[in-house]
Amino acid sequence: MKNFFLFILLAACILTGAASAQESNQADGFVYIPGGSFLMGSPESENWRIEDEVQHEVTVLPFYIDAYETTQEEYERLMGVDPATFSGENLPVENISWLEAVQFANARSLDAGLTPVYTVTEEGVSWDRSADGYRLPTEAEWEYACRAGTVTPFNAEKSLDAEEANFYGHYPYEIEENYFNNSVLEARPGKYRQTTIAVGSFAPNKWGLYDCHGNVNEWCWDFYGDYDLENTVDPTGPETGTRHVYRGGGWNDFAKNMRSAYRAAGQTDMQSFNLGVRLVRNAGTDRSGVVSAVDSELQTQTGNRILIAFFSWSGNTRRIAQEIQHQTGADIIEVAPVQPYSSDYNTCLMEAQRDQHDKARPELANHVAHMEDYDVILLGYPNWWASIPMPIASFLEEYDFTGKRIIPFCSHGGGRFGQSITAIAKLAPNSDIGNGLSIHYSGGSSMPEDVAAWLTANGLK
Repeated sequence: MKNFFLFILLAACILTGAASAQESNQADGFVYIPGGSFLMGSPESENWRIEDEVQHEVTVLPFYIDAYETTQEEYERLMGVDPATFSGENLPVENISWLEAVQFANARSLDAGLTPVYTVTEEGVSWDRSADGYRLPTEAEWEYACRAGTVTPFNAEKSLDAEEANFYGHYPYEIEENYFNNSVLEARPGKYRQTTIAVGSFAPNKWGLYDCHGNVNEWCWDFYGDYDLENTVDPTGPETGTRHVYRGGGWNDFAKNMRSAYRAAGQTDMQSFNLGVRLVRNAGTDRSGVVSAVDSELQTQTGNRILIAFFSWSGNTRRIAQEIQHQTGADIIEVAPVQPYSSDYNTCLMEAQRDQHDKARPELANHVAHMEDYDVILLGYPNWWASIPMPIASFLEEYDFTGKRIIPFCSHGGGRFGQSITAIAKLAPNSDIGNGLSIHYSGGSSMPEDVAAWLTANGLK
């Protein structure tokens, strides 16, 4: 009976939202999102679901949200710089950290004559919930607006293809287990653009919002952590943490990581070529209080005692690891499963996706005798199905990485890091993650120079 009434409420919200979006658009083009309740997270039956997507009923208050991801033109006008990897006024800004997104929100508030929402100090960031300025959406607001009343993996209520969203179009939803027979898929493989594109290039969701899936991921206010299943009215996330949530997937993501419920996480200072922002504003004065975001203290070790740990199947990552050892003289260990993956490429593809799908933790053949001896872990792996191979998950769960710097390097066939850094961030939450290096296959003749530049950028050369 409860689910029936929830369905009725959702249907009412869709109708109300559609009308209100037409009647209540502000001069800044933001769309009015009516308050209401919805099921946040994913049902256990949703394919490629992750355990942190526990489904629970949440109520959000009304708010306004930008119909579009913030563009480079908007960002540069207020901040004086354009940090984006891909250049274009109407392309979404990317390569901005969570803190830079917060500072941009304040700058836009001042520019519009509104009260800035955030106070930034050395201790952290506080959010005046009653202020009328621009801000980041909470994770609950983001998912509520993205879904627009839907309960399916995507707000289009069907699997998305490359003509409906900007992502790694070769890999639509559920391609992993159907790679050799994609005729059974709802969305077929399509174009991979390998870049961001102009905001608003595809049809919006039912509430008039563009690019909720793909193009760039979008920062949210919340620290990453388990959902609070008790505090479900306009939740703002954990009080402290080491990672912030970002949502929606980007131009190089597989469809499984664009689902409405999928949660990515990164450090406050993380910057990426597929990570931007979409701002929101309060609707009315029905919020009060101050919420603080204070990063949990990471007692980062200051030494440079380095361990190179890597998993390699074809040899590409091994060659990169050997070059790193050549340049650093560091200790090295190969992360090898007791039961190796098949030497046949096609068979290995299926074994790798099976292990990811099952969240497997393969037993490892090699172990680090004294992990406490190392301050920095250079962690290498191939990008498998847009994430880490599961032997790397086994390695990360075997040791305590508190205070250590983990600096990833990966070999890839076009997807760069995929969502592998999020996977590392979740599995080693008390580590400090450095600037990664992604190399196309084995890197060619420029690989030694690329490694040298990467080591220098991380203060290790």
